[in-house]
Amino acid sequence: MAEKSAQIRATLNAKLIESGEREQMKQLLRQRLIEYGWRDQMKAYCKESVKQKGLENLTVDELVQEITPKGRALVPDAIKKEMLAHLRQYLAKHEDL
Repeated sequence: MAEKSAQIRATLNAKLIESGEREQMKQLLRQRLIEYGWRDQMKAYCKESVKQKGLENLTVDELVQEITPKGRALVPDAIKKEMLAHLRQYLAKHEDL
């Protein structure tokens, strides 16, 4: 079952890329995150993390590992719902997937 689900996701992702819809959704997501202040929140969180640990004691990979869960948690539900609605609309237009 998990294999079938992964195959469906891969097919959908390929279709989104091929049609240019994926890039449009990424642009919309970026815009919404900025509008909701997510970017500013993450910038402040990064600065605080670097300040606490010291620039010399923190690699980029470590910073990314630390901020990724926080970044995901800070995405407003309204944005998640909007992106999901966009994806559903795309799927409705392309029922052959």
